[in-house]
Amino acid sequence: MAERPEDLNLPNAVITRIIKEALPEGVNISKEARSAISRAASVFVLYATSCANNSAMKGKRKTLNSGDVLAAMEEMEFQRFLTPLKESLEAYRREQRGKKEATEQKRKDKDKKTDSDQEKSREEENVEDDRSEENPNDENEMEN
Repeated sequence: MAERPEDLNLPNAVITRIIKEALPEGVNISKEARSAISRAASVFVLYATSCANNSAMKGKRKTLNSGDVLAAMEEMEFQRFLTPLKESLEAYRREQRGKKEATEQKRKDKDKKTDSDQEKSREEENVEDDRSEENPNDENEMEN
């Protein structure tokens, strides 16, 4: 657990980037306002985590999952955020599936290439063996 209350705050760089993305071009925000938003965001995250943890405990689990977070949003009366949150979650899952499939495809391609290279090496060895069997004297002549 955090030793000081400041340890629970979200990183200022992250908060500043989110604020800049949310505000129109040319709008500035004071340092004090940025600090207040940062603290409010931290409180929100802690409260949402606590509610999600309650949901997990009701299910006799120690691991929070996305369903717990969605239930927490509903418990906190943030129903209007459920649809966008579910859409973001589904987009994240699709992205992860795509990454997993790409990784598996790369592995399969690598395995095919390795198998192909090994087959070529075997064929080359067989050709060399066949040549040396056909002309066993050629090696002796080369040595002389």
